[in-house]
Amino acid sequence: MPTFKIAQNPTFKATVQVPRIGGDPVPVEFEFKYMDRPALAELFDRWGEARRALLERVQKEELSLSDSTQAEIQLQAQQISEVTASWAFDEPFSEESVKALVTTCVGAPKAVIEAYQQAYSPSRLGNSQA
Repeated sequence: MPTFKIAQNPTFKATVQVPRIGGDPVPVEFEFKYMDRPALAELFDRWGEARRALLERVQKEELSLSDSTQAEIQLQAQQISEVTASWAFDEPFSEESVKALVTTCVGAPKAVIEAYQQAYSPSRLGNSQA
């Protein structure tokens, strides 16, 4: 009978289809940080609250378009940094390169976060919805 540990590996890999303006998405391997269910829920709660606070400031017209764009870039860069351990871009994984990715590729944050979330989905894990 095979043996295995209940504990998950601290990281896992997934391919992200990074959108490119005027071209096809490029598959890039990301190494993501594993989080257990309570830590993942806490992370998503924090992200939701940060998103709500930013939206509220925009709706109250407290931020210009330029300022709200910069705030969104900062939030998205933080999100990618919190779940990513490394990636297969030519540029090394760093705070500066994450910010460059988010700044130059508007669809990248969504693609990265969706790939991370998809890795946790029961269908992706081969589990049934019983």
